[in-house]
Amino acid sequence: MSPVIKEHARARLVTDARDLPVVPVELRYDTADAPDTIHVLFPGGTDWAVERDLLERGLRAPVEHGPWRIWPCGRVQLVVEHHEADGVDVVQFDAAPLIRFLRRTHHEAKPETARA
Repeated sequence: MSPVIKEHARARLVTDARDLPVVPVELRYDTADAPDTIHVLFPGGTDWAVERDLLERGLRAPVEHGPWRIWPCGRVQLVVEHHEADGVDVVQFDAAPLIRFLRRTHHEAKPETARA
């Protein structure tokens, strides 16, 4: 059975507000569903499906692919932009929890035969 890896994190919604609103998100990785995809689940049911490799590269340098723009913000944060026909959503994550989660997706999702 394929593992499902979940972790709770916080994201800041980038808006015109002086203080960025913080929302809880769930990071989810399921090798049976889409082995190269990380899901970011927001309150209210919004589900961002982002390529794992894109997030990993975006932690080091700005990247763009399709509707996604991802870049490091200083040494401790990551900005993710999602472009749609009706607008752009921008979210800022603390990098450390995201890095830990991405590492878990590599280590915990390995097939049993590779662990022996």
